[in-house]
Amino acid sequence: MARNRTDRWTRTRRERRAQRCENRRPGPPGPYTLLPWLLMGMGAFSNLFQGEAPNPWLGGVGLFVFNSLYISVVFRGFDKKKRESPVSYWLLAAMAGVTFGLAIGYGGSWLLFFPLLSLACGTILRDRRLAAGLLSLSVVATVIAVWRGDGGSAPWTIGYGTFISGAVTAAILTLAETVMELRATRQELARTAVEKERLRFSRDLHDLLGHTLSVIVVKSEAARRLAPRDMDAALLQVADIESVGRQALTEIREAVTGYREGSLATELDRARSALTAAGIEPVLRRSGPPLAPQAEALLGWAVREAVTNVVRHSRATTCTFVVDGTPGRVRLTVTDDGYGPDPDAPATPGVGGTGLTGLTERLAAAGGSLKAGPGPERGFVLTAELPVDGPYPTDGNPAAGYAPSHTLGR
Repeated sequence: MARNRTDRWTRTRRERRAQRCENRRPGPPGPYTLLPWLLMGMGAFSNLFQGEAPNPWLGGVGLFVFNSLYISVVFRGFDKKKRESPVSYWLLAAMAGVTFGLAIGYGGSWLLFFPLLSLACGTILRDRRLAAGLLSLSVVATVIAVWRGDGGSAPWTIGYGTFISGAVTAAILTLAETVMELRATRQELARTAVEKERLRFSRDLHDLLGHTLSVIVVKSEAARRLAPRDMDAALLQVADIESVGRQALTEIREAVTGYREGSLATELDRARSALTAAGIEPVLRRSGPPLAPQAEALLGWAVREAVTNVVRHSRATTCTFVVDGTPGRVRLTVTDDGYGPDPDAPATPGVGGTGLTGLTERLAAAGGSLKAGPGPERGFVLTAELPVDGPYPTDGNPAAGYAPSHTLGR
């Protein structure tokens, strides 16, 4: 008990440490990281403040509109839904118009608005639109710089800076989005793995307890009936109950670690014991080639499911197991001569109808099939088929994902 508490504490501490490391990882860049680039417009602001630009009021309005559009476009670029809306493209087009007007009208430091426009394009455009937009914008910026001829550097540097600004911005944002998607996918895969393991364990445990308790109930009833007239036979049934209980404890411990593998021969022996205690005569016929452990495990689950329902619901006197097949496929047929559930018997609470569905899915995953239904005259017939060498699961638990319900839906 103390060791279990220590293991849980260690596991919890490790999970918390991993969560803290995950929270400390740098996240994707946000829109605020692109706002400092507006300082590239300080040269244009200085021209207005010192009165070196003609029509300063028109230039001031243009500078204010450009900055407002830049902020709006950048913030919309970090929201995928807003980024792909037509409004974002209209705002980008308006920003391009203002940039062209200011660059043509003022030149000089105002040409630096082209890299800012390219940066905004990198937040909105993707793929072919981005490539076409950046190339066109770089060419236009270079042509205007050559025409104005009053830039502080060679005209081609304006075109080069324009192209690089948008390309680098788009690459960084695309990479950040990909990293976030990968993180979300990894978390989802981890969550799915945990849920799958919980489902496997709950289904496995449900089947173990349902079958074992059914056998214990049947043998207890047999012991009660035999006690007044044959104490030795009653004690033999009690010894069987003890053996079944001990075996159930072993199986539950093995199921917790996920290492339990069913055996068809073992399940048939248990089925014979359970049916005999219930007053049902078991008949077994087996032939065909040896089976792989995975095939035996799956057929063992089918035997367990069928026997539990025969004991509970069939009111049969005989139950026949036939295992045969060809070198390629093996078939298990379980047939009883019962009449179905006793209409006067109380209903069993908590019994669902997913057993055959879960078993069918597992057999199908291994390339097999399951058929179940009333017999030609009376009783019930369950037939499971599997390939001798099939695509069996490799997760170490051949019956993982199988959820027996202990009812055949009679």
